[in-house]
Amino acid sequence: MPDFELEDEVLGEVIGVDEAGRGPWVGPVVAGSVVFLKKEVNPFLLENLNDSKKISKKKREILYDLLREEQKLGNIKIGIGQASAKEIDELNILNATFLAMKRAISQCEIEPVLVLIDGNRLPKNFEYNAKAVVKGDAKSYSISAASIVAKVYRDKLMEEMALKYPNYGFEKNAGYGTKEHIEALKKYGITPEHRKSYAPIKEFCNV
Repeated sequence: MPDFELEDEVLGEVIGVDEAGRGPWVGPVVAGSVVFLKKEVNPFLLENLNDSKKISKKKREILYDLLREEQKLGNIKIGIGQASAKEIDELNILNATFLAMKRAISQCEIEPVLVLIDGNRLPKNFEYNAKAVVKGDAKSYSISAASIVAKVYRDKLMEEMALKYPNYGFEKNAGYGTKEHIEALKKYGITPEHRKSYAPIKEFCNV
C-alpha cells in the first residue's frame, strides 16, 4: 500500500505523476499530477488510494471526487495533461506520454523539489529533478492519486467520445482493442481519433 515515504525523503513539494491510455488504439494519452500540500486530508482517501487498476470503477470515481474536494480546500494541487492521437502518431507513444506529463506538471503551478514518475523511464531533457518509481502507484500517495486522476479523467473523455462515435463501444472499452471495437472497425472504418501509427489500426487504414 502507498505511503508518504518517498515524498518525505526531501524537503519541499513533491509532485507525483502517472498516465492512463498508452495501450488503447484510440484517443489521447492522459497524465495526472498531484502534490499533497498538506498530509491531513480525508482519511478515507489515504486508506483507499492504490494502483488505479486494482480499484473498481465506482471507487475510483469516489476517490477522484474526494481528490477534487481536497483541491478546493487547498490541501492538494491537481494537474491534468494530454497528448492527442495525432501527437502520438507524430512523436510515438512514449514521447507523447512524456509530453502529457509535462503539461500535467505545469498545471500544478508550483516549482517542485522532486517529481516522482510511475515507471522505469524519465523524459529526456526534463527540467525537473525527477525519480522514476517502478509500480509507484502502489508505493507513493502522490503517484497513486495521480493514477486515479488520469484514469478517471480519461474514462470520462472516452465516454464523451462514445457519444460522437457511438458504434465502437468506447464508453465500455476505453479505446482498447476489444471484439466489439474490432467489429466496428471492420464495418465503419477508423475515426479521426484512432492512432494510425498503431499496428492494428494500420491494417484498417489500408483497407
